[in-house]
Amino acid sequence: MKVRELAIEGALEFSPTVFSDKRGLFVSPLQEPAFSDATGAPFRLARTFHNTSHRGVVRGIHFTTAPPGCAKYIHCARGRALNFVVDLRDGSPTFGRWDAVDLDEVSYRAIYLASGLGHAFVSLEDDTSMAFLCSAPYRADDELSVNPLDPEIGLPVPAGIDPVRSDRDTVAPTLAQALAQGLLPKLADCRA
Repeated sequence: MKVRELAIEGALEFSPTVFSDKRGLFVSPLQEPAFSDATGAPFRLARTFHNTSHRGVVRGIHFTTAPPGCAKYIHCARGRALNFVVDLRDGSPTFGRWDAVDLDEVSYRAIYLASGLGHAFVSLEDDTSMAFLCSAPYRADDELSVNPLDPEIGLPVPAGIDPVRSDRDTVAPTLAQALAQGLLPKLADCRA
């Protein structure tokens, strides 16, 4: 398993070895020893979920309030998606910055997002299925969103994509609005 630090503190890319033969393939997207070595702690699993999206669907920028916070480990089980990690932590030196990783069913790369980081993705193929491992249980009141098309953040939607978004993501506040409303997690709370 190869590990690469992304441009945002607390965000990592994991690249597992994919074993292919005449039957198909075998891959382990999360390997605890590699994860613990890279982060200094084991991944605490509280829930899993997945979603399937048509080409052009834009989901996010989703995050969890802190406290309680929620770390995520994400990979693409089918299809292909351009994934974004956005630093939403008030007080972070990289606040408002983002990094991108192309996840697909060929490489099975995964991304880890520490508490306080936002996640968004653009589905690049029909029937793209994303798998999420989360460190905290779901609580609707703790799950928030920043508008993924906020020009201040500037996430690049690839050419030829006409973004399809949920009502929630369409009316989500911009980064500046979320900060002014006190919705964003504080860096100190995320590190606690």
